[in-house]
Amino acid sequence: MILSGSASQSVATALADELDEPLAPVEYRTFPDGELLASAPGFENDRAVVVASTVSSDAHLELLQLQDAAREWGAEEVTTVLPYMGYARQDKPLAPGQAKEGSAPGYPVSARAVARAISTGTDRVLTVNPHEDAVCDFFDVPAEPVDAAGRLADPLPDDLIDPVFLSPDDGALVIAETVRDAYGRGATDYFEKKRLSGTEVEVTPSDTDVTGRDVVVTDDIIATGSTMSEAVSLLQQRDVGRVFVTCVHPMLARNARTKLARAGVEAVYGTDTVERAVSRVSVAPAVANAL
Repeated sequence: MILSGSASQSVATALADELDEPLAPVEYRTFPDGELLASAPGFENDRAVVVASTVSSDAHLELLQLQDAAREWGAEEVTTVLPYMGYARQDKPLAPGQAKEGSAPGYPVSARAVARAISTGTDRVLTVNPHEDAVCDFFDVPAEPVDAAGRLADPLPDDLIDPVFLSPDDGALVIAETVRDAYGRGATDYFEKKRLSGTEVEVTPSDTDVTGRDVVVTDDIIATGSTMSEAVSLLQQRDVGRVFVTCVHPMLARNARTKLARAGVEAVYGTDTVERAVSRVSVAPAVANAL
């Protein structure tokens, strides 16, 4: 039986369809003092799959409560699916504004802290395209990443002209290659990206000729959209054809969507790990295969 966090109802429903498993009647309440309660009063099964993207502190707490609710009903096996794992990018002890390469004694490794908390109520964890697969090592139970990047090829137009699949840096090139392979044709390349601080990034264009060619810029997550929009602006200076943006996790905080539109992006496609208007495809088939 599948228990869904309030922020992951679409992907939980899609996963239930893929697995042909029932959805538990989960309830969400907020008490007058601000405390939350996520419960599953109708849950009766010896196997529970808790599906919850931890996109906020409230979502983190809901996840822990649903795990505990499943145990209260006597579930012998609890699997936790994190379509999006919050705090996964805080995988080193960094002070605010500090470059990624540094370290800061006295600051927490937040990814480790939340992983340990989640581990207490589950037997296994699956997390979709974490920023670094190594965060799975922080869990105290078996944990593995699920690669759903190939799903991003589905919403792309069939008539892309001599397409180039670009990643914002060499570290995300594997996502560009996965999307290209799923699409069936095209070249891949990446921008040179240098992180100057926790908030500043310098992007240098690649040498690939994009004149008149359609470009698909891929990444695991779009948060503020600043790096992605800067990359797209550089493409526009080179007489690029159409530009599409795809990402597994469309966080799109604040004005990220309009920022991308102003840079000249024709369309943005994301998955349902984070439920947004651009969530055009589900990661449920990839998760189902891993389960």
